[in-house]
Amino acid sequence: MSDHGEPAAIPPATLAWVRRHLDAGERIVGTESLPGGITADLRRLPVAGRDGRTRALVLRSFVDAYFVARAEDSLTREAAALSLLTTTTVPAPELVALDPTAASCAYPSLLMTHLPGRTVLDDDGVPARLRLLAGQLVAIHAIRPAEPPREYEALTTAETVVIPEGADAAVWSAAIDVIRRPAPRGAGRFLHRDFQPGNVLFDGPAGTRIAGVVDWAGAAWGPPDLDVAHCAAVLALLHGPAWGLRFPEEYERAGGRLAADANDRRYWLVRDALALSEEVAQVARPWRDAGRTELTARTVAARLDAYLTALMGAPS
Repeated sequence: MSDHGEPAAIPPATLAWVRRHLDAGERIVGTESLPGGITADLRRLPVAGRDGRTRALVLRSFVDAYFVARAEDSLTREAAALSLLTTTTVPAPELVALDPTAASCAYPSLLMTHLPGRTVLDDDGVPARLRLLAGQLVAIHAIRPAEPPREYEALTTAETVVIPEGADAAVWSAAIDVIRRPAPRGAGRFLHRDFQPGNVLFDGPAGTRIAGVVDWAGAAWGPPDLDVAHCAAVLALLHGPAWGLRFPEEYERAGGRLAADANDRRYWLVRDALALSEEVAQVARPWRDAGRTELTARTVAARLDAYLTALMGAPS
């Protein structure tokens, strides 16, 4: 913070843009970097009013040149999702302002309200959190927007998969063959597209309630198996393969519906596991920053290998 109490890390143009969207008499009294952002810079901005009341906003800015090229689509998609979610029971931030092309800001940016709660990444209490995550994902998939968002994209191909060192080449080759087939057809649902523990905020004693779901930049329309497979794969890497294998069961127990055909279910589960092979180091870094120092890239890659091996051993 500067001598005048301004958040020095925020470029002046962006800071001026944020001020234009504050309520009368409010002022920014600080800035705090938020953990977990891989593609964008996230900052919590405490705001004080004349009456002494305080609140907080969150500023998301795409500052890396690689991601700036994708910023307009991501921010516009997130803004649309946040606007939709205000009409639902899903706890999500409220949109305050949007500048997806950096017309006013130094970088493409989105301003939203800050939610209470915290991410919980520890191994303690995983069974209870799995049930909460499954129930929340069922609620997300139950949303029926008047205008569905754009169709999902699945970018991983047989050529982009990265086989971990020491993995069983035959197992991975068979898994890669799974995703060579056309994607299964199925009923579309509103998807988060990055639903996983790092994007869910918990509060209450020992994290017994979901206070918010964040990072809606990938919101899309597609089969619910996509979201379930992604959360399952992340759980497998974060807490161990057994928890990833269990998550689809918890989702169905909570009332969710997955593909009827076992091969179609495995297709999505295998596809997301293979997708994570391309970014193991990126996935593990924020977990270590949050205190899970044992989750080295090598450890996470070994868990991914064990999870994929288990998926391929499932009956067809």
